Amino acid sequence: MEDLRNVNLSKFVSEAVTSICDAKLRTSDIQVAVQICSLLHQRYKDFSPSLVQGLLKVFFSGKSGEDLDVDKNSKAMKKRSTLKLLLELYFVGVTEDNSIFINIIKDLTSTENLKDRFTRTNLTLLASFARQGRVFLGLPPSGQETQEEFLKGHSITTDQKKVFRKAFHTYYDGVAELLQSEHASLHQMEHEDVKMFNAKGEPSDDNVSSYEKLRKSYDHLYRNVSSLAEALDMQPPVMPEDGHTTRQERYNALEALWDDEDTRAFYECLPDLRAFVPAVLLGEAEPKANEHSVKTQDQSNELATESDQGQPTQDMAEVSAESGTLREGKGTEKGKDKEEKDKEKVKDPEKEKGKEKDPEKEKGKEKDAERKGENEKEKLKSLEGANLDALLQRLLGCVSRDLIDQLTVDFCYVNSKLSRKKLVRALFNVPRTSLELLPYYSRMVATLSTCMKDVSSMLLQMLEEEFNFLINKKDQMNIETKIRNIRFIGELCKFRIAPASTVFSCLKEINPWCSLPPPWKHYHLLVHQVNPYT
Repeated sequence: MEDLRNVNLSKFVSEAVTSICDAKLRTSDIQVAVQICSLLHQRYKDFSPSLVQGLLKVFFSGKSGEDLDVDKNSKAMKKRSTLKLLLELYFVGVTEDNSIFINIIKDLTSTENLKDRFTRTNLTLLASFARQGRVFLGLPPSGQETQEEFLKGHSITTDQKKVFRKAFHTYYDGVAELLQSEHASLHQMEHEDVKMFNAKGEPSDDNVSSYEKLRKSYDHLYRNVSSLAEALDMQPPVMPEDGHTTRQERYNALEALWDDEDTRAFYECLPDLRAFVPAVLLGEAEPKANEHSVKTQDQSNELATESDQGQPTQDMAEVSAESGTLREGKGTEKGKDKEEKDKEKVKDPEKEKGKEKDPEKEKGKEKDAERKGENEKEKLKSLEGANLDALLQRLLGCVSRDLIDQLTVDFCYVNSKLSRKKLVRALFNVPRTSLELLPYYSRMVATLSTCMKDVSSMLLQMLEEEFNFLINKKDQMNIETKIRNIRFIGELCKFRIAPASTVFSCLKEINPWCSLPPPWKHYHLLVHQVNPYT
């Protein structure tokens, strides 16, 4: 600031204008920019007109076809900061021409902008202008009385205020109509969605993505319209409620499936296995564990070889130490030296023989270690098999949530591909007269499927194959097995393991309205009644 006051910048006014117009100002930078512009305005007369013309190009450059490839979000941010800067410059007296704001507002509130959904960012600009420039609209100031007295000095006529209010109100009415049309489109899409849901059990992926896009656009538009209404001291728009709001009905229908809170918790609140079981046992860190085991085996082998090689070196060190002490002895002990040397000569052939036998001993040790490792593996396999058999025997006694959850956690400690196959087979072979076990078995499958995806897929495949086999038998034989099968699929559907399409395909085989003439039998009625999703 001192340099601006003391240095003559008359030859660099155009460069200063260009720098200010091209600067990416944030909200916190506006006040500093206003101070700089005010100081330059006081010293150089041609600064303010050039600055205003340069700032107005931000709003009207698009009409000439320029900057079409610029990101629309960056352009919107540039317009927002420029509009705030122009308002502040007007309030401090750098510019006194309020007609520039009339041109800006007329451009932002034109009906052409209502046709293009991507230009709805103008709503945020208009809401910001309405909050900051309430004096242009003839609205009471929201600040202190000193601000009101300060704004009295600005020459804003009544006609100009009417122009601003008319432009804002006309634009608000148009945006409100656009909001209602999007609301109607949203409900229409929901109607189509619920029809498909009732027909096929679930909407298509295209419908879901289209609905999410339209819903996001509607929510964004509603927030911006409400913000503009609040800035104009108006009531936000109230959308008409439709009694056929399908998404809410769907959620209510799903909530109505559960008789009470305990039932809902049983089917929706599953234990997190990662909080009770180490990741290695869940198969999520097996590669790292294998690498670690290989490294430990290599290290143990290296240590074993080093220990074997270390024995002769220690013996040689002892011999050298003894010889060193003998050399330092006196000449009177020569007899002793001869005796010790003779002993060493006797020991040397024995050591050489031991060295020759070392490779054979090492091979024997390796074979013994391999045998011990194989025996330990066999023992571990036998123990795991015994533990798995004990777990599978406990299945028939799991008639409570706590028991089945504990069994699920215990199974993770004997988890393997073979163990999972045996478990799925045991779950599939539930006694046909023990239908009360199906919810607990399904809960176990749902809990394990969070970490072991193959459990649910294997069981579903077996149940579907059994259903297709049983449905082709047009007699009353195996009626209990049929009931068990469809009940099992229904319980898995409650846990969202069996997809809705699978359930509806099963119902299609036994539903009388799916074919003419209907192959409806009284045992089909019985199976139809026990399915919880009919």
